[in-house]
Amino acid sequence: MKKKILLLLLMCSFFITGCFNKKDDVLKGINKKYNNLKAYTLTGDLEIINNDDTYNYDVKVIYQKKDKFYVSLKNRNNNHEQIILKNEDGVYVVTPSLNKSFKFQSDWPYNNSQSYLIESIIDDINNDKEKSIVKDDNSIMITSSVNYPNNNKLTKQVVTFDKDYNLRNVSVVDENDIKQMTMTFKTIDLKPTGINKDTFDLNNIIDINETKEEKPTSTLDDIIYPLYIPTGTVLTNSEKVNKSDGERVIMTFEGEKPFLLVEETSSIEQEFSIIPTYGEPYLLIDTVGALTDNSITWSSEGIDYYLVSDVMSQNELLDIARSVNVIPVMK
Repeated sequence: MKKKILLLLLMCSFFITGCFNKKDDVLKGINKKYNNLKAYTLTGDLEIINNDDTYNYDVKVIYQKKDKFYVSLKNRNNNHEQIILKNEDGVYVVTPSLNKSFKFQSDWPYNNSQSYLIESIIDDINNDKEKSIVKDDNSIMITSSVNYPNNNKLTKQVVTFDKDYNLRNVSVVDENDIKQMTMTFKTIDLKPTGINKDTFDLNNIIDINETKEEKPTSTLDDIIYPLYIPTGTVLTNSEKVNKSDGERVIMTFEGEKPFLLVEETSSIEQEFSIIPTYGEPYLLIDTVGALTDNSITWSSEGIDYYLVSDVMSQNELLDIARSVNVIPVMK
């Protein structure tokens, strides 16, 4: 009887040791491939789900060690492109259609997970001591926690590699394992050529992305009301005013969670403008906005939005902002 128990314990020990060895081998292979990259380029498709709506981006990333990033996000729903640029001068969100660049003093991209940046994906895997690894002959699937402090719905990432540790896709899921965001990689080059200082030079990017002649919207045909309003809060006033190059609507919401929502027609600058901006760049469903402790600003479909509250958290503000982006609703 004792011999049988000993044999069983040995078999279990070999099985457990084998599993850990396989996991260690996988992690060693991934880190060997992706740690200490001097540069890389990648392209892919980013899909973001917001309630029943889906937003798709064409993504292009250029990275150079250390701390130089070029990320192009082109919204396929409306062809609106924005470029997030990080160089030694700071972080910029370039919006060619408005002939503007918003400059941030920001910790981006290190202040939260980024599903389209290799180092962020690998860091999230390495930082989770309870990650799961499933491997077969053709693929590797790793599930790990993520860091999205301003969207507590996003709890895990499911990362798929092929057998040679090439990244295939990343799905960010909620607590019910429902996909909220998926990045599918088309191309990844870990030894790219042609990257130089001009790649991350703001002036060079401005020259490449010359503003197309666009006629700015001068009127707000539809006032877009948030579909989500906190319990105990109601719209008490809506005022439309004229400005020199268009219109502005100011909406006041009062109650337990009071806030102010301003919508105005976007203006296109005659000469390229760099606008110092407080806060952090934030990918808000269909555009990159600026998020602070008590406000968020963004531009979408020719309209600038400003949402502010003295009592709500960032998560609460973002819940309202995401509901504004869904569909135009007439009061």
